[in-house]
Amino acid sequence: MIFLSLVELWLFICGSWNDCNDQYLLLLVSARTNMNFKNMKVPKVPLRGIGALLSVGVVGGLGVYGLNNSVYNVEGGSRAIVFNRITGIKDKVYPEGTHLIIPWFERPIIYDVRARPHETSSIAGSRDLQMVKIVLRVLARPVPDQLPTMYRTLGVDYAAKVMPSIVHETLKAVVAQYNASQLITQRETVSREIRKILTERAAKFNIAMDDVSITSLTFGNEFMTAIEAKQVAAQDAERAKYVVELAEQDKKSAIIRAQGEAKSAQLIGEAIANNPAFVTLRKIEAAREIAKEISNSANKVYLNSDSLLLNLQDLKLT
Repeated sequence: MIFLSLVELWLFICGSWNDCNDQYLLLLVSARTNMNFKNMKVPKVPLRGIGALLSVGVVGGLGVYGLNNSVYNVEGGSRAIVFNRITGIKDKVYPEGTHLIIPWFERPIIYDVRARPHETSSIAGSRDLQMVKIVLRVLARPVPDQLPTMYRTLGVDYAAKVMPSIVHETLKAVVAQYNASQLITQRETVSREIRKILTERAAKFNIAMDDVSITSLTFGNEFMTAIEAKQVAAQDAERAKYVVELAEQDKKSAIIRAQGEAKSAQLIGEAIANNPAFVTLRKIEAAREIAKEISNSANKVYLNSDSLLLNLQDLKLT
């Protein structure tokens, strides 16, 4: 029994029963089943050696545990705060790099302080009672200097607790101030108003807003049908307006053309009355044009020169 106790003690020093070597387990089983305990001589094992071995094992284990848990790293774009089991959350915020803590008594809490996108969709009513589905995309990040306060009030998952509520409430409040048509024509103004209110509300929770933008605006089917009908009516009105303007221009053009012809006839009449040679000059010009056309033609034409105004011999050129 003394030998079995020593074997069991050795197995206990090595670790748990499941982690021990199979050879030692076989030794234990064979010792319990086949050995004659009456004739067995048990060697004397000094108790001091066992105690020293246990002490070395305990000290070594504590040393490895302390070494592994006394150093932590803060990656780029992150900040850390430390929780102490005695004093609670420390007010100091630790920057990027390697830092020391007291094992077991302290543990680090890492925050990602880079801007992260959050997209939220909400259905809100406009001032003219039109339902609008608006999708908002924001870039939000925690304020690094306020991480201890944020952890005490919101924890690590601050975005899931704060962003949906303040975004929905802000969208509904701003959209209710505009008509559906104004949401389309004044989109930049609406986006700027949403960003202003959302930044002020997020600052109360120590969250900074780097960017706020409207990515989508969707209206109901009835409103879209009304918009299309309005656009068609506007296009028809513009087309009718163009037709009227075209008729006005044609009218003015005809008047101007008639006035020009009347003026031309008046001038021609005055020229003929003042100088009969004006008719002769016109005949010469007409004869020149007719002769040019005939000369360029490939066909041979024989006509009376009087009918073609080519008989210039009888003209009085004096």
